[in-house]
Amino acid sequence: MANMGSPCVYYLVMDIEVRLFALYKERAGCSEVLMTLEHEANVGDLTREVRSLFPNLAPPDVGIVVAVNADYADLDTPLHEGDEVCLIPPVSGGL
Repeated sequence: MANMGSPCVYYLVMDIEVRLFALYKERAGCSEVLMTLEHEANVGDLTREVRSLFPNLAPPDVGIVVAVNADYADLDTPLHEGDEVCLIPPVSGGL
């Protein structure tokens, strides 16, 4: 019989598929990363984790453009289990 006085501990995490394109793909050495984040994580949390995992991905003063399920997202956009997140590097050039 279980000890009824023992606390229950639950670890609430979610898996997020992160796709990397162009320069980010080259710098990371892969095109996709499966990240495990805390249950209530947002885009800002994810970008901090990605920068920690791949320190040379982008300079700290350069914002990373993020799309969640094909829609551009702000840093405070919440993430959900199974979301597909794309990190899009800045594009330069012209005519």
